[in-house]
Amino acid sequence: MAFSIDDLKAAAAAGILSESDLGRLTAFLSSRTQASAPTKAFDVAHLLWYAGALIVMSAMGLFSTLAFSQMGGWALAITAAVYAVLFLLAGHYLWNAGNLRTPGGLLIAVAVAMAPLAAYGIQDALNLWGTFGKPGTTHDFYVWVKGSWVFMELAAIVASVVALWFYRFPFIVLIIGIALWFLSMDIVPWITGSRYGNWETARQVSIAFGLAMLIVAFAVNIWQRAGDFAFWLYLFGVLTFWGGITAASDGTTVQKALYCAMNIGFLFLAVYLGRRVFAVFGTLGIAIYLGDLADKVFKNSMLFPFVLSLIGIGVIAAGLWYYRRQATISTWFDGILPEPLRRLRPTNATRA
Repeated sequence: MAFSIDDLKAAAAAGILSESDLGRLTAFLSSRTQASAPTKAFDVAHLLWYAGALIVMSAMGLFSTLAFSQMGGWALAITAAVYAVLFLLAGHYLWNAGNLRTPGGLLIAVAVAMAPLAAYGIQDALNLWGTFGKPGTTHDFYVWVKGSWVFMELAAIVASVVALWFYRFPFIVLIIGIALWFLSMDIVPWITGSRYGNWETARQVSIAFGLAMLIVAFAVNIWQRAGDFAFWLYLFGVLTFWGGITAASDGTTVQKALYCAMNIGFLFLAVYLGRRVFAVFGTLGIAIYLGDLADKVFKNSMLFPFVLSLIGIGVIAAGLWYYRRQATISTWFDGILPEPLRRLRPTNATRA
């Protein structure tokens, strides 16, 4: 809760503060304001920096063509290494240049993103594809689930961890999150022993991977002192865990009710952890459950689309209601929490 100097003067006028207390308190708050580093807004410059970094990552990865891959394994690995070194040097220079840590960190993230490309080139040059065979072009890494991609994902994770050791830039965790998400799918062929894996096994592995990622995200959330290093881990952890459970093709009435209860629990986690990602997926899950319930009740009825529309409007209304009362809800929730849970609550939860 923010207070202005006028509020303090009003308190002095009401006799709550003496004039001497007001003077000392004003001087103390002024010194703290001067010592605090100003909060940097996400302006057009930041938008251009992030957009540029994502364009380079996309150009070297997502939009790589067959012609790019036909350079040959060693040529591809050397190209990725040269790109990585150049971006790392430029990023390191900006990182230590004062107020340019954001573009510097983004260039370092681009350098880290070259690791999967280099791993692909080395595997191709040495024909280290194993029993799963060459999976295709580098572009297919973002499209198909195949066991041959595992080493590329491990390379991305290792490179990201090493970069984070030297450069504490939260955006690098995005690469770890994506790599872990892909790994949760591509590791299934290794478990099943088949070239394309098994859908039910993939779903179960996705749930386990997502749960593990959420536990790591919670630990990082408690451990971090500056910067939001847990954001991307929470995002991909929820996406993998929630997606694996939601992907169940069928279920009994009790199982579906438990699914709805899990999503309601996500809403409480959103308040407890101060993480909106739980609220987003929890709301989606509740809407899916209510939609399925409406389909059962109004099956083959013209009322179904209208009922579904009302559900959507209700979700929007609930979002507006929460938005206007989120500070009050967070304060109430904090008040009813048992002391052990309150101590475990991340320090940034009440600010998120």
